Parts: sequence; structure tokens; C-alpha cells
Amino acid sequence: LARHWHFFCAAFWTLNGLIYALLLFTTNNWERLIPTSWEIIPHAWRTFLDYASFHLPPASEFHPYDPLQQLAYFSVIFIIAPLTILTGAAMSPAVLAHWPCYQRLFGNRQIARSIHFLLMVAYLSFFVIHVSLVVLTGFSENMNHIVLGGVSGGSDTAVAIGLGAIALVVILNVLANWWCCKAPLSVQNVLGAVTDRLMLLFFHKMTSRQEYSKEDISPHFWVNGLPPETAEFTQLAAGGTFADYRLQVRGLVENPLSLSMEDLKMLPKKSQITMHNCIQGWSGIAEWSGVPLSEILKACKPLPNARYLIFHSFMIDDKGRDYYGSLDIEEAGHPQTILAYEMNGQTLPLKYGAPVRLRVETKLGFKMVKYVKAIELVESYKTVGLGQGGYREDTQCFGTVAGI
Repeated sequence: LARHWHFFCAAFWTLNGLIYALLLFTTNNWERLIPTSWEIIPHAWRTFLDYASFHLPPASEFHPYDPLQQLAYFSVIFIIAPLTILTGAAMSPAVLAHWPCYQRLFGNRQIARSIHFLLMVAYLSFFVIHVSLVVLTGFSENMNHIVLGGVSGGSDTAVAIGLGAIALVVILNVLANWWCCKAPLSVQNVLGAVTDRLMLLFFHKMTSRQEYSKEDISPHFWVNGLPPETAEFTQLAAGGTFADYRLQVRGLVENPLSLSMEDLKMLPKKSQITMHNCIQGWSGIAEWSGVPLSEILKACKPLPNARYLIFHSFMIDDKGRDYYGSLDIEEAGHPQTILAYEMNGQTLPLKYGAPVRLRVETKLGFKMVKYVKAIELVESYKTVGLGQGGYREDTQCFGTVAGI
């Protein structure tokens, strides 16, 4: 749920920033914030020394901000904020799949993640220092300038409005936490109504164009979870050949399918070296080979009202709930969306999802269902499970779009 809140708030934060920048440059207010001379750096240093020695700079330094204040505001608005957006995008598998070179702007994805975190630290540091100086340099007068633009005699009103706004923020945070504890599914649905639409807008049309080399393959590829332990799967996996395995393709199709491993290997084969991005933070590069989902769709002939593919897994949790995932039919037709039965040139190892696993390279790893048992074509994923689009979405409030 923290991810839902993060993206929900980020959307309004970005909108606020765009409106602020527009107003800044359509008025003369940009002159207050943007330095026009390198002289500001030595002046800002002298102001810093004043503050560091517990002295306030002379009143002549404020026009309307002192040099250090102006430099701090400029940095937050025109350096830290854009970098936050740019490094956030570098943690998107959809962005990195479509533009693999993008992460090199920062070195790699993990460096971008570290920079993103340090930018958050910079915001918090600015916030603490800024609020402290607002209080120490004349709270009433400063609040008047902040809230009412310096209206004569408006200090008391400004303080009341300002403190009321702060109290409202605190109350909203308390209520948000209470809501998350009491009704997590409704939080997921309400926030998702905004965030899912935005993610679909920005990421849905992105196709994977990754072309890593064999030299890029990770020497160690992390594993999450253990293979299924059901009697059905254990029997199929005995011997490692999955000779009796059948992939069932059913639902809204003209031609239901029951495909053995040999049947799958008779279909056109696609190999690709791509980066796997886990929601937990790690990433790894591997070569995956298998059947393009477009070939499965071509063979089963989806009906006109089929909009989603549901991937049912052999996995069952300790409460008897089946593991499943969903994928939009358009994304299923992307060239690098495949059912993989090989990894790094070898038969897909059991711990990585044998006999076949989904690879959809514009998504986070939890969307790439392992141990695929059946594919069901449906009109809406709302009719499956708890209606959130997957096991993780149903039970842990993960986001169904999973593009970042």
C-alpha cells in the first residue's frame, strides 16, 4: 500500500510542480529564485558561515531571500525535483525495456535507486532546516509572507491558517494509516483508480527492445520462493522431463488447446537476453527462450470479447489459494512476451519456474508467473480471485500494472 500512496502523491506533486513552474515563468517571480550571477556562490558561503556561527545574516542580504536561501530554493525546484523524476523513471522495467540505454545516464539502475534515496534525504534535510529557520527568524512575519503574501496586519491570521494547514496534514496522515489498517482493499481500489490509469497511460504502449549480450548475463540470478509441493506437480516433475505435462488454453477462445512440452517446442522459438526487475529491488540479466505468446493466441483464436489472459500456476499457498497472474491481451502480443522453457541455453531449471514460465519484459517480476498450468482468456480479471488481477494483488495489495 505504501507504493500506492507513493505514486498517488507523486502524481499530484508533479502536477503541482508543473503549475508552479508555469506560473513562475509567466510572471516575474522567476527572478527571485534563479541566480543570474556566479557571485551568489561566495555570498551563499558567507551566509552559511553566519548561520553556522548562530548569527543571522544582515537584513540587507534579504531581497527577498538571502543568497543561501535563494540557492537552496533553486536547487530544490530545478535540480533535486527533476532528478527525482528522472531517477524514478530509471527504476521502471517498462522504461528500461523500451530504452535500455536510459539507465546509463546514472551508471545503472541500482545507482539510480541510491540517488533517488539520497534525493529523499535532501528533501528531508531542506524541510527540517527550512522550517527551523522560519521559526527562528520571526515566525509570525514569515507565516504572513508565506500564507498571505505579506498583507499588513495579517500575521495572526496567517499563523492560524498555517498551523491549521499543518494540523490538517497530520490528521490526514493519521486517517490514511487508519484506513490502510481497516480496509486495505478499498485503499487499493481508490488509489488505483488514479495510479493505474496513469501507469496505463505512460507504460501500456511500451514494448521491450532489450538486446543484451551473453557477456551481460548475471553470474547469479536470484530466486524467490520454492517450487510447488502438490502431489500433481511432484508427479509431473519426476525425472525432470515433464513428459505428461499439458498446458491448457481455455476460456474465451474458438479453439481450446492442450499442449505438451513437445507441442510447445514445435512452435516458433524466440530467444532474448533481458533484465529481470524484482519489486524487492534486485535485478538480473538472463537469456530466456520459448514460445511467443502471440503464437499461442494465433493457435487458440481469441473471441472478440477476450481482453485479458489469466495465467494459472501449480503454486498453492498454505491457505489453499491458487497463484495466478493477469496480462492485457495487447501486451501478450508484444514480441518479447514469451512462455519460456529454457534459461541461459539450458532446460528451464525447476527453481526458476519449470516447465514453463511467463516472461513479459516491461513488468516487475511478480507478474511473470512461474510453473504455468493453464492460460484462461477472460473479458475482465475482476471475475477471477478477489478481482485485483493476480495473487499478489489480491493478498498483498500489489499494483496490477507493475510498470515501475
